[in-house]
Amino acid sequence: MKLRVTYRLNAHSGGGTQQSWIYFQSPAVSYCFGGMGVIRPGENGTSGPGLLHPKKTEWSTERDWWYTQYRQLSHYLALLCFLLTMATLLQTFYLVQITLVFQSQSALQEVRLKDLTQKLNTLNHSYLLLFHKYPALNQYCPITNSSTNERECRPCPEGWESFGEKCYLYTHDRLDWISSQYHCLSVGGNLAMVKSEEEQIFLWKRAKELSQGDSYWIGLRNGNPGGAWHWVDDSPVEKG
Repeated sequence: MKLRVTYRLNAHSGGGTQQSWIYFQSPAVSYCFGGMGVIRPGENGTSGPGLLHPKKTEWSTERDWWYTQYRQLSHYLALLCFLLTMATLLQTFYLVQITLVFQSQSALQEVRLKDLTQKLNTLNHSYLLLFHKYPALNQYCPITNSSTNERECRPCPEGWESFGEKCYLYTHDRLDWISSQYHCLSVGGNLAMVKSEEEQIFLWKRAKELSQGDSYWIGLRNGNPGGAWHWVDDSPVEKG
């Protein structure tokens, strides 16, 4: 490769700063550089020209340092922006998923509420028809709140007492057996038919508390003198 340097020096032999052009030539490629440079004296003490080296001043060194710091800071800021963007996207995705879940649950609860409301309305309508068809039910389920038609159902009508699966009514009217039976029939019952020892003990204790020396009829009768005793439903008296 042939090297040819073209330059121009000042008058003094110690070298100096001069604008010059450097031309490199080879059979394949040619290079040309130009600009400010320092021309050094030749090697071995000669005054001929040496190689050209660019002059690095204090200002250029400080500029390079600030440029390096700027590039590093730019990289850090870009990484920080990327991380913040990813965090924002993940948070947005999470919030969207939570919102969708809540909306789905709210819609499901609304459907269930509508279904329950419809069933309740149907049930209330059936109750109204039932009380209209059977007025005697009002004795078991009297209205406790007239503004809402709320009812409170009890196993026995008002004034009656329950024991087991039966309801009992104690009256203070002094009547004979036949009149007492008719009175019981008029209120939807019969004279008491005692079918167990527990029931007998309950009726005896309760009658003793309420009678004040009087007696109460029970539904036991004997149609023929000297014949067998029967209850008012014609069932025989069990011995025991």
